[in-house]
Amino acid sequence: MPTQQKPANPALLLDNQLCFALYSTSLAMTKIYKPMLEEMGLTYPQYLAMLVLWEQDGLTVSEMGERLFLDSGTLTPLLKRMESADLLTRLRDTQDERRVFIRLTAAGRRLKTRAARIPGCLQQILACEVSEVMDLTRQVQALRARLSA
Repeated sequence: MPTQQKPANPALLLDNQLCFALYSTSLAMTKIYKPMLEEMGLTYPQYLAMLVLWEQDGLTVSEMGERLFLDSGTLTPLLKRMESADLLTRLRDTQDERRVFIRLTAAGRRLKTRAARIPGCLQQILACEVSEVMDLTRQVQALRARLSA
């Protein structure tokens, strides 16, 4: 049974924490994406990697890491699993062995067609206008930029 405590400092209440609001929202978003991505054979991090490659195929691992805010230690195992699933290939640069290029396979490119329905499904679930989603996205991106500075 919880003990009776004096009123908490509002600055320390869980529901007043921006970090918790972002964290719990991220969990809820990932939960929404999960069934759609499972149909495609992707995890959420793999989906993010595919989005980057659909936007610009042929990036290096480090360029993808910059786009996804992931280090190579996190990204490499993810890419290996995606390569095993025949979604992409990893090719070491012959000029500089430290550079590894990532290229979509035909199967990876075909998956883009199936993924095209996801934003519309998400908009239906969120029940809001595209402009509202874009405004919120810009606000969160601005916050990320301030935190990264």
